[in-house]
Amino acid sequence: MKNKGQADGPPLSDGISRKETENVCLKRELGLPSAVSLIAGTMIGSGIFMSPQWVLYHMGSPGASLLIWASCGLLAMLGALSYAELGTVIKESGGEYIYILRTIGPPLAFLLAYTSVIVVRPAGIAGISLSFAEYVVASFYPDCPSPTIAVKCTAAACILVLSIINCLNVKLSTSIMNIFTTAKLLVLLLIIVGGMVLLAKGHTQGLQNAFDNTATGFGPVGVAFYQGLWSYDGWNNLNYVTEELKKPEVNLPRAVMIAIPLVTCLYLLVNVSYFAAMTPRELLSSDAVAISWGVKLLGTWTWIISLGVALSTFGSANGTFFTGGRLCFVAAREGHLPDVLSMAHVKRLTPAPALIFTTAISLIMIIPADFSSIVNFFSFTAWLFYGITISGLLYMKIKRPDLPRPYKVPIVIPIIVLIASVYLVLAPIIGSPQLEYLYVVLFILSGLIVYIPVVHYKWSPKWFRSVTLQLQLLLQVVPTNKND
Repeated sequence: MKNKGQADGPPLSDGISRKETENVCLKRELGLPSAVSLIAGTMIGSGIFMSPQWVLYHMGSPGASLLIWASCGLLAMLGALSYAELGTVIKESGGEYIYILRTIGPPLAFLLAYTSVIVVRPAGIAGISLSFAEYVVASFYPDCPSPTIAVKCTAAACILVLSIINCLNVKLSTSIMNIFTTAKLLVLLLIIVGGMVLLAKGHTQGLQNAFDNTATGFGPVGVAFYQGLWSYDGWNNLNYVTEELKKPEVNLPRAVMIAIPLVTCLYLLVNVSYFAAMTPRELLSSDAVAISWGVKLLGTWTWIISLGVALSTFGSANGTFFTGGRLCFVAAREGHLPDVLSMAHVKRLTPAPALIFTTAISLIMIIPADFSSIVNFFSFTAWLFYGITISGLLYMKIKRPDLPRPYKVPIVIPIIVLIASVYLVLAPIIGSPQLEYLYVVLFILSGLIVYIPVVHYKWSPKWFRSVTLQLQLLLQVVPTNKND
């Protein structure tokens, strides 16, 4: 493994001069609008169109489910504000990985990278791509179930298109992100306006006796939080690309303060619209709440909702892909993954090897008949690592108060997020204990088998450097420096 942050690899041939390989780093292409779009566009995926009935199912009443949606937004906001302080102190890409590495140490950071790069991020990309594919393919099979092979091939095509886009140009990827975010906001506004019209006409039966039959158990509330937080997933994505953000000390907090309250308000209003159009019983019996809403209000124009969901999932997949490749890239740059994954294209300045690797793992994730259980059992690990990250922030605030902080949150905010993280890790295990959670923990700890010889003792096969050089020449990539 190489020393982190050094561009000490060999220059490329094929007409590329040594000078072109020096001082290569990812460009700061993201301004405030693109930063807001990245957060909001990744958060708004298929969740708000599909999962409201599951929040209602676990909570038992419309009023309690709305409280869960609002609480999830508040928790995402508090977490993002805490991350904003971390991102303005540690101005490096990589999100939780780089923060845990700098505040707690390499072993835990490696376990995060190991789990995220191999399973969590690729499974997330594959899952969102499959959701996109199901909506696209279903339009060609209106009277029968969509063929599985057609859905999986469409999902694979989606991943390959995203890979090409992100490998070609950062601006192209962010432009697509901005366009698709605008489109999905318009669809949400359509649902909200439809609901407001119904409420104005007196359709309030879905909101009457709003708190009857509310569940109060430790387990159901925790599971309902998971269902809601799935729709807020992406609140921390901007921290994965800090080195590509213009003026991160200014734009990181601003983007968070704009995007997350916006998404929270939209989610609450969309849920109110669902309850205006459907009774709780109708909502619980629906397989796709947004489509059921469209059938009742739009009739033959329901295809607009289907198109909106497809656009929403594609845009969310693009944002997840964009940031997921950066985690792999930064972990390799720090010596925790093969060196070639830390390199960038000499002219396009995109982390092509990391993106290609993420593509390959994501395509493999599409193959199993059902991998959703893997994603479900690993979802609680996200809040485990969020909690570890927030612990690092609290350690810095107590032990390193002298560090310059362009942006600072009151210490009570990370404490609340840490308590919530502990609750969200324990709730599904206590509420619905399953042996699979033990398997997940064992998988995470199995990363130490790789970490000890390869990272700690820096063992590397002799042929590995030769393979790295050949891949460098093939992909026209070079080692990168960090952005100041």
